[in-house]
Formats: sequence, C-alpha cells, structure tokens
Amino acid sequence: MLVLSRRVGESIVIGEDVVVTVLEVRGDVVRVGVDAPRSVQVSRQELLVELAETNRAAASPRPDAVSGLSQLVSRDADEKRDEDD
Repeated sequence: MLVLSRRVGESIVIGEDVVVTVLEVRGDVVRVGVDAPRSVQVSRQELLVELAETNRAAASPRPDAVSGLSQLVSRDADEKRDEDD
C-alpha cells in the first residue's frame, strides 16, 4: 500500500484519468473529491461490503424455505398422480 501525506487542496493522480483531492480536514474526518471518468466506478468500501453481504444472504436459501418448497413439490406431485388415476 502506498501511503501519502496531502494537505487541503492537494491531489494525487491515479493512472491517467483519476484525480483525488483533499477538500477538507476536520478532526479525524477527511473529505476527498474524486474526479474520474463515468466509466470508472467509485464507491465507498463499506457500501460494497454491505452489498456483498446482502447478495450472499439473498442467494442462501433459508432451511425452512427449502423444506416448504419440498413439501409443495411433493403435494403437487401427489395431486397430479391422483388426477391421473
């Protein structure tokens, strides 16, 4: 990891198209501005972590949902068998 010190108004350049500028420092909070092309996604890390956790939870079926689905499929199969008889 590259660690840099910057003052308010100073910037760093990433690649050829991304400029990160220190806008304000208040106590332990630093406001930065990011100037990047629209094709470059710029996100706060905590939002990406939260999104990944939400997606993981949505993709993992609850055990009760799986057993409920299994019961529905069995019931539908039984009803179809009864109709065929």
